[in-house]
Amino acid sequence: MTSTVPASLTRSAEGSALQAVLLDMDGTLVDTEGFWWDVEVEVFADLGHRLDEAWRDVVVGGPMTRSAGYLIEVTGADIAIEELTVLLNDRFEKRIGRGVPLMPGAARLLAELAAHEVPTALVSASHRRIIDRVLDSVGRHHFALTVAGDEVARTKPHPEPYLAAAAGFGADPWRCAVVEDTATGVAAAEAAGCRVVAVPSVAAIAPAPGRAVVSSLEQVDLAFLQGLVADE
Repeated sequence: MTSTVPASLTRSAEGSALQAVLLDMDGTLVDTEGFWWDVEVEVFADLGHRLDEAWRDVVVGGPMTRSAGYLIEVTGADIAIEELTVLLNDRFEKRIGRGVPLMPGAARLLAELAAHEVPTALVSASHRRIIDRVLDSVGRHHFALTVAGDEVARTKPHPEPYLAAAAGFGADPWRCAVVEDTATGVAAAEAAGCRVVAVPSVAAIAPAPGRAVVSSLEQVDLAFLQGLVADE
């Protein structure tokens, strides 16, 4: 976890019940979930295996070790998880080297959070090397704190990444709003006790108590997030 949290960012935004906003990366802020699948298809093709499109819903949003392990199991590929992880990260890093596209509404939401000095964190299952490269496109100045999947003992769907982010701000998890695009990420955030906005990117996510589901980040603004946390 990397943090540049000044004392001023540990206060609630404008006296709101909302203490912090915690954002997923792939498929939520940047349109890269398809990139990951394309890379997985390419790497396994090099290994002599064809991936079934149905497996995409299984691996989306998951930690690298889980996704890699699953694909090794279903294909029978003769490769260790550690070696496959390196291949996938190398290929993905090369893929995003020329920049990544933001999801619709992402730039506007990040600008609004910054303008109102809302403590904002990036919480991703991707490894630090990938997060740092994506931040070159998104703008690392938008985040006072970032949590990478290889910096926690247990990554999503375990709540540890979101608990770590909340603790980094000195915030109560139940007064943090999380924005996620996958069931894996939603499970992690809800297990941490956070309120969640789901913006499904690949697989559908059903509404639930304490969870809002929208079709685009363009429907999410600061007032929306404040209302989610205030709806206690």
